[in-house]
Amino acid sequence: MNKELVNNVRQKFEQIFSRDPVLVFSPGRINLIGEHTDYNDGFAFPAAVDKGIVVAIQKKQSGDSSVYALDQEERFNFGYEHLHPLATGGWRNYILGIVAELKTRGFNPGSFDAVFAGDIPMGAGMSSSAALENAFVFGLNHLFNLGLTKDEMILISQIAEHNYANVKCGIMDQYASMFGIENNALLLDCRLVSSEPFRIDLKDYGLLLINSNVKHNLSESAYNDRRSVCEKVSELLNVKALRDVTLQDLETVKSKLSKKDFQKALYVLEENKRVIAFSDAIMNSNLKELGKLLIESHEGLRKQYAVSCVELDFLVDRIKADPNVLGGRMMGGGFGGCTINLVRKESIQDLKEDVQRKFEKKFKRKCAFYQVNLSQGTHLIH
Repeated sequence: MNKELVNNVRQKFEQIFSRDPVLVFSPGRINLIGEHTDYNDGFAFPAAVDKGIVVAIQKKQSGDSSVYALDQEERFNFGYEHLHPLATGGWRNYILGIVAELKTRGFNPGSFDAVFAGDIPMGAGMSSSAALENAFVFGLNHLFNLGLTKDEMILISQIAEHNYANVKCGIMDQYASMFGIENNALLLDCRLVSSEPFRIDLKDYGLLLINSNVKHNLSESAYNDRRSVCEKVSELLNVKALRDVTLQDLETVKSKLSKKDFQKALYVLEENKRVIAFSDAIMNSNLKELGKLLIESHEGLRKQYAVSCVELDFLVDRIKADPNVLGGRMMGGGFGGCTINLVRKESIQDLKEDVQRKFEKKFKRKCAFYQVNLSQGTHLIH
């Protein structure tokens, strides 16, 4: 957690609102493997990281609530009488969605003031939206003694994103951000909404994120389209979700699907198997197998699920031939953002310099690099 970020947020709150706040840290997340499986009731392998959102928040006696976004230097005041999504609301809609969902469930948080800022790279596929949602629902739950469990809070965050940001996300992002465990990744069963922690020891290797610094505008509409394809296939097979489907089942409806939709459904089945294989490889300290599974996951996302892009493919193709990299793949919803790579620690600097040079030559823009540590989930800062 970035102490300078915490101090800046606290000081700005005290400057604007002239009182002491409660401080909340809510982390972003990486996902080691298991992409687009969460809304299919499948398996994923996320972990909270030490980059996130810091919120300073406190009750006020009456009047509209006021939120100041420090990074954007924007202030937003709102009342509770007519809550609805804003057409160009951006970050405001996530907060409005949290308050609206609390009220829908019969809770009546009072007015509040807040300041927030973060160090999650925007558009990197590290779920800054889930971190923001969790930070506010956690802070409001604490301030107003709402008595919500963490399980209830992540569902509120998820529905806020569905209804106010119009992204029909699964539960993985909110879960990983809320329940993260330091130095562990979570084998997440998205149907049961429960997880098993796996302590991560990568020995001589480290996790390097490479941010393409692009986010193509297909991302949200394509995400919702992929979800609707999965739901259509599940409906054809009369099951709740693709989690319940075998390859043999899928073959029975192949004639009713386009080739592209069949491949999308097949990808989900295969990715679920990769997640379980990944957990076995961690248990057996088989780092080469981890790298192999990362590459296979990317190829599925690239060729079957069709959510990659030329920048991400370039980054993964670059590391495939590098003997100091065991594997890598695109991470997140797709069409931009980061790749996640398993790189020998002593070679990270050389890799960064080489990738930066080649990426900039091809795309006329820079990429960015992040090394992250696995972090505790959403919590109060004391």
